[in-house]
Amino acid sequence: MTTRPTQGPTAGPTAGLPAGAAAPRRLSHIDALRGFALWGILLVNITFMASAYQGTGVDEPAFRSATDTAVRLLTLVFLETKFYLLFSFLFGYSFTLQLASADRDGAAFLPRFLRRCAGLFVLGAGHAVLLFPGDILTTYAVLGLVLLAVHRIRPRTAVGTAVVLLAVIAAGYLLLAWAVTATGGGGLDTDAVTEQGRRATEALRGDAASVIGAHLRQLPDMVFVLAFFQAPAAFAAFLLGLAAGKRGVLTDPARHQRFLRRLQWVGFPVGLAGGLVWAHSTHAYSGTAYQLVAVAVDVLTAPLLAAAYAATVLRTLAGPRGRRLEAALAPAGRMTLTNYLAQSLVLALVFTGYGAALVGRLAPGYVTLTALALFAVQLAFSRWWLARHPYGPVEWALRAVTLARKPRWKGRAD
Repeated sequence: MTTRPTQGPTAGPTAGLPAGAAAPRRLSHIDALRGFALWGILLVNITFMASAYQGTGVDEPAFRSATDTAVRLLTLVFLETKFYLLFSFLFGYSFTLQLASADRDGAAFLPRFLRRCAGLFVLGAGHAVLLFPGDILTTYAVLGLVLLAVHRIRPRTAVGTAVVLLAVIAAGYLLLAWAVTATGGGGLDTDAVTEQGRRATEALRGDAASVIGAHLRQLPDMVFVLAFFQAPAAFAAFLLGLAAGKRGVLTDPARHQRFLRRLQWVGFPVGLAGGLVWAHSTHAYSGTAYQLVAVAVDVLTAPLLAAAYAATVLRTLAGPRGRRLEAALAPAGRMTLTNYLAQSLVLALVFTGYGAALVGRLAPGYVTLTALALFAVQLAFSRWWLARHPYGPVEWALRAVTLARKPRWKGRAD
């Protein structure tokens, strides 16, 4: 899911990058961190595929026990809105590595990059319509062009811009909350939302045309969420990743143990506090001014929790058990695009009329267990595949589009 733009040697896109950032060797700990982010994304996305009520403010009617509620709240506190930020950070970081690699190879930049973004956009559009309306690839394709336009920004300026962007988003939601309170608006029409969820569930249990129709009806709402919440926050994470890449922060995490500890000490308490506010408002006060305030809180605190997660993984990778964890996660991280799309394909077969049509029929606890089982299979498959192929199958196809030629198909990954 990371782009691989290239740059001619005379343009100097890697000016100011440390030697470590331009190193030709593959950084397996970054792949492992990307695999960890993929795990979190799966645990969130499956909740939206398993229930047409997810995100509406109304719980699935068939599953409202204390256990079901606890699982939902834990997902909201610890997972939702956190892992796409981590993945976006890694997108920005990998952008600098790919620029350095292309500069070293002396390859043409603009045509390759535009072809890659176009390929990501086409994949994402098909993914959104056929499998999962909550697609992120189209957003990455568009934001990748914006990142390209500003990639010469200095690291300090990139960090400052990201902070300001997040603050502006939060301020916008606070102003919206004030407007809702001042006009006496807000609240949720529970009956209407319940009926809408029932109709969506029936459509998702229907034939292929019915499923696609349900996805198309969801797309306008998803575009709104992407435009006003997810995309701006993702771009802020892009900028933070870009700054980290230019500084070579992840080249050798062992050199930054003190900084990683600080991220944990600050990120966990602040991020989890924000997660509790987010979960409380989403579960009990959806559609109110309070939820809008909680969105503002989440915008400011979710990046800190995502950073604490990343710091924990990196510190673990640098420890005595790090080699085993890296061996488990890194192959999946090298095949994130394949695994991301495969997750949606498998879950569509499980939950929609493409297959078993279990949407609305599986309790939240079993939904989580399904995600864990699927990810375990993906870990094993990724390791098996990369022992025989240099790229994941979808990565190979996107690379072919990017390079306008067929890459190597057989052989172990480098």
